[in-house]
Amino acid sequence: MTQPIRHSLTIPHDHMGQRLDQVLAELLSDYSRTRIKDWIESGQILVNGAKLRPRDKVLGGEQIEVEATLPEAVEVAPESIDLDVVHKDKHVLVINKPAGLVVHPGAGNSAGTLQNALLHFDPDLVHLPRGGIVHRIDKDTSGLLVIARTLEAHTALVRAIEAHEVQREYEAICVGVMTAGGTVDAPIGRHPVDRLKQAIREDGRESITHYRVLHRYRGHTHLRLNLETGRTHQIRVHMAHIRYPLVGDKTYGGRLLLPKGASPALVEALREFGRQALHAARLEFEHPVSGKPVEVVASLPKDMQRLLKVLAKDAADPPAPALPRKRGRGR
Repeated sequence: MTQPIRHSLTIPHDHMGQRLDQVLAELLSDYSRTRIKDWIESGQILVNGAKLRPRDKVLGGEQIEVEATLPEAVEVAPESIDLDVVHKDKHVLVINKPAGLVVHPGAGNSAGTLQNALLHFDPDLVHLPRGGIVHRIDKDTSGLLVIARTLEAHTALVRAIEAHEVQREYEAICVGVMTAGGTVDAPIGRHPVDRLKQAIREDGRESITHYRVLHRYRGHTHLRLNLETGRTHQIRVHMAHIRYPLVGDKTYGGRLLLPKGASPALVEALREFGRQALHAARLEFEHPVSGKPVEVVASLPKDMQRLLKVLAKDAADPPAPALPRKRGRGR
């Protein structure tokens, strides 16, 4: 079942010379510009009875007819999966996602996702795209996600994210000892060979990550990072780009690197840490309906806390003595 959307309106003359999608995003403010663009391209929005392109300029006075639909989340079944809800009101949820939980169904993940859990938690989310999910974090990244519960909230949150008005703060543990914080400003796009990866590309989308040092260890650094943009795998790609890959990141970090003289406990902890050491620790945004500020914080998960304790103990203890090298037989 789908929700029919019908509107008839006339473009005011003071919008002459503007792009069609920009004008309609202003006049139909209940819907995101991305959704309006899709409707224009699919012919669900007609201008004087004709199909135009989103970038076409308007003259003013055109008659707009909208005959569109908001599809339900198809083939996504509700599932009873525990959720850590850290904020809840009529319009918004904030979830603290555990590592290992996929955000929404995709290839190889048809069930057992956050979206399945959300549809069980609130059946009305079936009427929103992707069950109200407006941004995502990777399967093996833990932490905070904001979920819209109404169309009004969904539209406002999508626009806020597009305008970089949602503050997202992460904590991470990287390989290597940083001397200071900084900013990575390097465009990201699809990897030219491996379609499952992202890469730094001159023709990629603008991507900016700010980072600062929380604590240094003998061979690692605990970081706090802020996203100015929100590209797929952004933190992981940027940290690998500056040669401080995240602990446990098999996709971008390469083989396991052990600091010289690492204690047996640290070697074991690093070998057993089975995901990228990345946690979405803080979200701050303007409530999409009330306009009041919302700030939510999630403590580091236990696996990252344990790793930091082992790193701290390793840093406090003297390095393990190097084993004597075996000599070969002389001739």
